[in-house]
Amino acid sequence: MVVAYVLVEASTGDADRLAAAMRAVEGVDRVHVVAGDVDFVVRVEVDSPAAVRAAVVSAVSGIDGVTDTQTYLAMDA
Repeated sequence: MVVAYVLVEASTGDADRLAAAMRAVEGVDRVHVVAGDVDFVVRVEVDSPAAVRAAVVSAVSGIDGVTDTQTYLAMDA
């Protein structure tokens, strides 16, 4: 199992729509709207690092309104 945390910046104030779209991505375990430098923290739990890439690069980054992502792999999963 691979766990990653994705910090997501968005250009829209439509947090509910974005959160729902991210929750629909395969491998996304949790989505939190946060205050601070980023807009969301997303927890991804998948079988491989390649699956993290698919979830983040192909899916989360492609959601309309997402402007940037930073991905961090958990070392103690």
